[in-house]
Amino acid sequence: MLFGLDGVEIGLIIVLLCLFGGILSGFPVAFAIGGAGLISFAIIAALDTAGVLTHAAVDSNSAAYRDLVNSGVNPVEISRFRYPDLPRVTEALFPGGWEQAMDRNLSFIVNRMNERVFAGASIETLLAVLMFVMMGIVLERSKIANDLLTTMARVFGPLPGGLAVSVVVVGAFLAASTGIVGATVVTMGLLSLPTMLRAGYSPQLATGVIAASGTLGQIIPPSIVIVLLGTLAGDLYATAQETRAQAAGCSDALTYLGEAAVVSVGTLFQAAILPGVLLAALYAAYAFGYAMLNPSKAPAVMGEVSGVQVTTRREKLTWFVAAPVLVLGGALLLGQVGLSGSQDLRVSNFTAVGESASLRTNVSAQCQASMIELHGQSAWDEAVAQRDAIAASGGGAESRRLTEDELTQARATHLAGIAPIGTGVLTAVVLFALILTTARGVAPVAPAGPLVIGAVGLVLALLADIALIGPQMSAGTSLLILALPLALTLYGCRYASGLLGQNELIRVVIPPLVLIVAVLGSILGGITNPTPAAALGAGGAIMLAAYRKLQEEGRTGRIIIRAAFAVVVMILIGANFDLRVQRDAVAVEDWIAYLAATAAFYFAMFGIVYSAWVLLRTGVLRPAVRETAKVTSMVFTILIGSQLLNLVVISFGGEHYIQDFLRSFDQEWVVFLLVMLVLFILGFVLDFLEIIYIVIPIVGPVIYGGTMDPKWVTIMIAVNLQTSFLTPPFGFALFYLRGVAPAEVTTGHIYRGIIPFVLIQVLGLGMLWMFPQVVTIVPNLMGH
Repeated sequence: MLFGLDGVEIGLIIVLLCLFGGILSGFPVAFAIGGAGLISFAIIAALDTAGVLTHAAVDSNSAAYRDLVNSGVNPVEISRFRYPDLPRVTEALFPGGWEQAMDRNLSFIVNRMNERVFAGASIETLLAVLMFVMMGIVLERSKIANDLLTTMARVFGPLPGGLAVSVVVVGAFLAASTGIVGATVVTMGLLSLPTMLRAGYSPQLATGVIAASGTLGQIIPPSIVIVLLGTLAGDLYATAQETRAQAAGCSDALTYLGEAAVVSVGTLFQAAILPGVLLAALYAAYAFGYAMLNPSKAPAVMGEVSGVQVTTRREKLTWFVAAPVLVLGGALLLGQVGLSGSQDLRVSNFTAVGESASLRTNVSAQCQASMIELHGQSAWDEAVAQRDAIAASGGGAESRRLTEDELTQARATHLAGIAPIGTGVLTAVVLFALILTTARGVAPVAPAGPLVIGAVGLVLALLADIALIGPQMSAGTSLLILALPLALTLYGCRYASGLLGQNELIRVVIPPLVLIVAVLGSILGGITNPTPAAALGAGGAIMLAAYRKLQEEGRTGRIIIRAAFAVVVMILIGANFDLRVQRDAVAVEDWIAYLAATAAFYFAMFGIVYSAWVLLRTGVLRPAVRETAKVTSMVFTILIGSQLLNLVVISFGGEHYIQDFLRSFDQEWVVFLLVMLVLFILGFVLDFLEIIYIVIPIVGPVIYGGTMDPKWVTIMIAVNLQTSFLTPPFGFALFYLRGVAPAEVTTGHIYRGIIPFVLIQVLGLGMLWMFPQVVTIVPNLMGH
């Protein structure tokens, strides 16, 4: 042993020194990581060949080791840390020589690259990174963030600390629409910091709130951190739970857990919503509290939003509170009493699959004992009772095809229970009603005639759906019946959109908000996965940015608006008509719908191409594409380099050494707390990408192999990694802000200003630790 340290410990120290040396050398981080792996392997191999490094491993051939295994101890749990008195055997760090280790690493690196970078199952999810980056950069370069900051400053400025609160609000907004920390911090630093300083704000508060708010994109979906973490967490959790199940004597994780060991990026997006909102609320609360205690360092700034008509308190309560509550509450009430719901007529041609017990009971004695320990005796007894009841009633039979009489009866029963108002019609009525009521609240003195006509159209649509439209009616006939109500409604909504467009707040906030809802709604609602949603976001960002550029030039953006409307038409047609024209008999209305959908598709594509041409002509597209390629290339290069570094650590046993150390603790929460502390400390010197790709694969099999909810574990890690942008001396958000801050703002101001927000991050982590429901409640509700 060298310096009294084990050879594996020396190897880990060498890897860390090479990694930090590479990063501090100023060489591009994406290449420094791979270079650190090569250099550290060469040094360790040279020391091992010279006989300097040796490893004291537990002697698996000793009688004491065999006695432990025979007593029922899992070999995975046996280590030098948990059983320090076990006999040991000294062996070389590379038992087969460094040549064999290098040969094994080369084969492993090819497999890893194929699985995680080039052709593996996670590559489709990783493509979402490229398109989310594109979405964020395009929005940032189109000056939409500028409009948001200006408008929000006018709204919140009159409050104590209002400018700081406005920065938090815009930071959260940009996080949900861009997710690019560097772009957000630089944009808000250029636009907000001089304004806050001129208004008399403390440099510490101003810089702290800008840097912290800019990092919200790391946790608020769509977050690149969650996409990258999710691709790792899914594999780590599934593998770790399979290992846990086999150690418990069960055949697989589904048997042992009673549910599939799966965690997806979409589920993690759902889990991250409330934690992101919580952090933004804590930031805003601190800014407001700071202003109340130090009014001279965060004074109120008077301002007003243009296009806002003077309204009374009663009008505000009526149209902005009472009317939306009445509309939404009425819709929910119709659903609760059975007057609205799905009108899908489809019934299965087969009987239901035989009912099964809540847990698998046909397992070995060891697996049964493990399942009882995990789920409790009552859950096991309930599963056994369910199994016996199903067997006694003849259940568990395989599904079979229904006879014609049974199918007719099933259709009649299903038809009798269908609600008179369709979910689609009710949803459209609610959305249009909110547009009309909001427009009335924005302009209460404007003529109300067109709005009343639109409201009459909504009432007629509901009455027509109840009295004239049946669930067996074709979509074409239903559309003809709803044509008049729809025309009245669109007439009122067109007038309402003109009123809403006069309000600066709505005009600035609504377009990116619609894009956010479209992207996140499609993911959270289970309509699609993150990759198509990211493509939708990138296309929408291009159209939105082009519309903004045309407005700056004083030109009309009608083509873009109509292209966006064509996308909506295409979605509505696809949801209501059968567009499979290859089938034997195609109704005339389906042919018409197919042609209309095709025309809408081509016009939407024309709108995107036209938008791209506008951005290319105005000098936005070329740098946006170049920046997207740069960021995406960096992410994938770090991914490749980190795989190489990980394989070096694995080659001399470093991964197993760390995992054995973590498993030596009896309490699972102690292990996770230790990992979180290490991640927090590493955040002072490493970027989140290095931590995700270097550290998480090593500790993941331990922290994902226990009883903790994988969604909660992943979001806790994501919030922890967010602090890596804020913690001195290498917090990237601090560097971004330092680069655009005025000369009178010193680095000391920035460091002192960020300390309270780092403490808020720790407080947020503590709150998520104490109340894990903040993370799990949304996925649980969406799952049901």
